[in-house]
Amino acid sequence: MNRLNRQGIDFITLRRRTPQLLQRIAQKPLSAWKRIELEATSRAYRTPRILDSTIRLKDYHGPLRQLVIADLGHEDPTLLITNQLKRSPVTLIGRYAQRMLIENGIEDNVDFFHMDALSSAVALKVNCDVQLTMLASSLYRMFANRIGNGYETAKSQHLFRDFIDATAVVTIQKQTIDVRFQRRAHNPLLLAAGYAETDLRIPWLQNKRLRLAFG
Repeated sequence: MNRLNRQGIDFITLRRRTPQLLQRIAQKPLSAWKRIELEATSRAYRTPRILDSTIRLKDYHGPLRQLVIADLGHEDPTLLITNQLKRSPVTLIGRYAQRMLIENGIEDNVDFFHMDALSSAVALKVNCDVQLTMLASSLYRMFANRIGNGYETAKSQHLFRDFIDATAVVTIQKQTIDVRFQRRAHNPLLLAAGYAETDLRIPWLQNKRLRLAFG
C-alpha cells in the first residue's frame, strides 16, 4: 500500500478483523456511528452504519482512512482502508462493492466453468479455453438478464440447474430444426421472456431455421 501511495495510485482494500480490533469497535458509543444511505436501489441493506476515522499503520508513511461498516447483513462489521481521504463514504463503499461483483464473477467462472483447470498447457490452447469460458459466461449473464425475476444475480450453476439441464425432442426437417423441451416448473419464465417465439436462421446449416417450443 505504501508503494501504491507513493506512485499516486488510489486504493481501497479490506482490513483483517482481529479480535482486539473488533473489541475496540464494540466499545464505541452509538453516538460515534453515522447512518448513511447507499445509492443502489436494488441493495437489500441500503442504510448501513459507519465509523469514519483516520489511522496510521506500521510501515505505511502517512495517514490512512478507515471505514467500519455495520448493518450490511454480516455478523461482524466490514473494515475498509483507503488512501482516498476526501471522497464520500457512499462513493467509496459503492466502488468497493463493484469490485466484489467482479470477484464473484471470477469465482463463478472457476467453480462452474473450471477456469482454473484448463485442458492444455499450450499457450494458444489456453488462450482459446479462456476465450470460450468468457463467451459462455457472458451468454449465461445475457440469458439471466432476459429471464429477470431475480435471476440477474444468480450464479451459473443455478441457471444451469433451473433451465439448461433439461431434455428435449429435436426434430430435423428439410427447412427447420424444431426443439421441444419437456414440461418443467420454470418453463413459464422462458415463455414470458419470449423464447417460444424463437425463429432463427442458421446459415451454416443450409439456412435452416431454429424454433423452440415448450411442453
